[in-house]
Amino acid sequence: MRNLKIVLTLLPVIVILMIFSINPKPTQLSSKPLITTSNFAIYDVIKHIGKDKIEVVDIMPFGVDPHSFEPTPKQVVQLEKSQLFFFSGDVLEPWADHLALNAKGIDVSKYVSLIKFDDSDADEEHIDYDEDEHHHHHHGAYDPHYWLDVDNMKHIAQLVTEKLITLDSKNKHFFEENQKAYNKSLDEIDTLYKQNLLTCKKDTIVVTHNAFSYLAQRYDFHVDSLTGLSTEAQPSADDVKRILKEIQDKDIKTVFFENFVNSKTIKTVANDLGLETIDTLQPLGNITGAEATLKLTYIDIMKINLEKIARAMQCN
Repeated sequence: MRNLKIVLTLLPVIVILMIFSINPKPTQLSSKPLITTSNFAIYDVIKHIGKDKIEVVDIMPFGVDPHSFEPTPKQVVQLEKSQLFFFSGDVLEPWADHLALNAKGIDVSKYVSLIKFDDSDADEEHIDYDEDEHHHHHHGAYDPHYWLDVDNMKHIAQLVTEKLITLDSKNKHFFEENQKAYNKSLDEIDTLYKQNLLTCKKDTIVVTHNAFSYLAQRYDFHVDSLTGLSTEAQPSADDVKRILKEIQDKDIKTVFFENFVNSKTIKTVANDLGLETIDTLQPLGNITGAEATLKLTYIDIMKINLEKIARAMQCN
């Protein structure tokens, strides 16, 4: 009986010791701000400016076409847990506006210069480029691939820096210095494009879908595409005839496709014409698993794109 009383007396202590032996330390939640995005180029900006002071998550899996991506319920929960969510805009991500993310959802397209189309236009042949420097509110359709203009990337860097400072003001200087370094890398790639595309025998590249208008406009070359802005659009017989004529008339030797786009038609066109090169070009809305494994950055991929474009246009 006496032993039983001792056991009963010690039982609560034994239970507590068992609990702490199983989980000796309570789980520590990260104190870093959680930032989410669904676009690789924007992710790259956030990563370089926030570095180890934040946690940043790109909710779009590698290898997924940004034009067709929609978040799963699990990913929506992750968005709701984040302090800030930077999304591309309603043209590329129509799902983002109605997630009820209130003030923490940031439509980045409102802070950059956009190639816009007249509401009456059925295609992207007629454009209106907004030259204002900052916070460009827009109406109607626009080309969503705005991050391929390095000035827009600078606007995004400024936006990200401002928002991170509001979350973590004690690291204001850290974020601002990282922004300066990032802008310097953008200036360097801009200079590289201007130098390498200054003198070229050709002035046109041919691609599967038109994701490169910002790049072409900035560096003064042309883009002929099999389809328009959407990667899901199916080329018609007239589209194929038109691109065949463009390739022959301009004596194009290289055609480009994207990893997330059905390349069967453009490859058939290239093979039928006996073209020298069929290659990929990266619009940088997302990256492949292989590119992620190599830890390629926006600047890295922009350099790879430049080498391919310069070679296709026969630049000196």
